[in-house]
Amino acid sequence: MNTPPVPDNVTDSDRHAAAPPRFDADPAFAARMDAADPLRAYRAEFHIPRTAEGDDCLYFCGNSLGLQPVAAREAIEQELRDWAQLGVEGHFRATHPWMSYHEQLAGPVGRFVGALPSEVVTMNTLTVNLHLLMVSFYRPSATRWKIIIEEKAFPSDQYAVASQLHAHGLDPVAGVVEIPLGADGRFSPDAAFETIHRHRDDAALLLLGGVNYYNGQLFDIAAITRAAHEAGIVVGVDCAHAAGNVPLRLHDWDVDFAAWCTYKYLNAGPGSTAGCFVHERHARRDDLPRFAGWWGHDKVTRFEMPPVFRPIVGAEGWQLSNPSIFPLAALRASLALFDQAGMGALRAKSVQLTGYLEFLLLAHASERWSIITPADPSQRGCQLSLRVPAGGRALFDRLAAQGVICDWREPDVIRVAPVPLYNSFEDVRRFAELFHVFFNGQD
Repeated sequence: MNTPPVPDNVTDSDRHAAAPPRFDADPAFAARMDAADPLRAYRAEFHIPRTAEGDDCLYFCGNSLGLQPVAAREAIEQELRDWAQLGVEGHFRATHPWMSYHEQLAGPVGRFVGALPSEVVTMNTLTVNLHLLMVSFYRPSATRWKIIIEEKAFPSDQYAVASQLHAHGLDPVAGVVEIPLGADGRFSPDAAFETIHRHRDDAALLLLGGVNYYNGQLFDIAAITRAAHEAGIVVGVDCAHAAGNVPLRLHDWDVDFAAWCTYKYLNAGPGSTAGCFVHERHARRDDLPRFAGWWGHDKVTRFEMPPVFRPIVGAEGWQLSNPSIFPLAALRASLALFDQAGMGALRAKSVQLTGYLEFLLLAHASERWSIITPADPSQRGCQLSLRVPAGGRALFDRLAAQGVICDWREPDVIRVAPVPLYNSFEDVRRFAELFHVFFNGQD
């Protein structure tokens, strides 16, 4: 069996990242941290949105749409030049030949999700990929047919699993089982395991959000996968909020399949081409049904246009159509930055940035708002979700008017994501200062 790359020698213990430094409320602390930050130069590799006055916005929305890499324009323009000069021959003679473009991304993608190149492919969009993978991996029987998903999962995932049940003629209300949220807005450490145990005889699939989009909680994917497999349950992971955010080892964790978008932490642009993972132990399974398309057909005979589909071995065999090159070009530009920075270094800074934000916010804690993201760094990525039951929307709007770009989620949550590739400690300090000023009604 091949061994996938482990990003920057990351191990399972990395999810229990080193304790952050002792924080200091003195504004000079942020300046010192930024000066000592080994990743500080990467901020200049991104376009930071500006206010009407020409100042940098405080951008904390990378969990929704990552910023544009400066290199993305040239990467796309290179493909435009090749198209203009070569036409269809660009498939073979472009600077980055289009026929194999997605293959050129397999190595970098495999590195940041902890997979073999043959286990990953960049294709389609996130929910399309989840549906295609569930066609293969959700195989209900008369006794084992339910799908486990976390409460407050991203709505598209909820719609997808319900529609999969409906497509099989099953009751989507009875068939969807939720891992319950606690009253504090978090999942207890045992919530997933207890749900798996209760449904060990009737669940066919667990579809887990690696990082829950709403509260920013990072699940212990390895342990949950082991528990589900012991119960005979197939495991899929939606890594939309995990890919590019936290170290992943999808191969070693024995996840059956996974999918992710590339426009959040991976900075590939709005609606950019998504990715998926299929564990190598499924690479040659001919008993798995799938929806087929010509780009997933055996490469040797693809252009012979044979009447019978023969899938490529590995994740590529789930492809339907040839991919859009321009989004892949933007993704290639971003992945180069991830390779340079390294997930280990990004994770270390993420723990520091998010911890510093938490420290500054809790320095003036109030019973009128709370952080629903776990305090343990091993249970979160670079996001804090702030629950503000009274006046939260007005507070969010006031922050936005001052050039703070974060995210509002109904009914009462402000999501703030300090991204280590381009956010600074000074960004975090200024956000916390504005939050407290506006929350307390000061001008």
